[in-house]
Amino acid sequence: MLKTVVFLFFSNLFMTFAWYGHLKNLNNKPLMFVIVFSWGIAFFEYVLQVPANRIGFQYYSLCQLKIIQEVITMIVFAAFAVLYMKQPVRANFLWAGLCLVGAVYFMFRDGLPQH
Repeated sequence: MLKTVVFLFFSNLFMTFAWYGHLKNLNNKPLMFVIVFSWGIAFFEYVLQVPANRIGFQYYSLCQLKIIQEVITMIVFAAFAVLYMKQPVRANFLWAGLCLVGAVYFMFRDGLPQH
């Protein structure tokens, strides 16, 4: 189960850079170049995401697996926004995080599925 979380974490690092990293350093490049460059990064996202989902689906329901991915996405994105993109930390990060805690609670309150 930990392997799923680790793969999802690194998958989300690649995804975040593929989706948003170009906004910092590639604004002067042609759009087609940036698209192809981002696809190249996204390839590595899928190399990790697909096995993470296959492994995770052995332990989690589909909805639980999705909420795990979303929480990891928001953690990675918050760190990316603050550390790489130099965005200010705002109270909205906390409120969004609390909403995700609620989502996790509701997805896991009945426990793990019996496969």
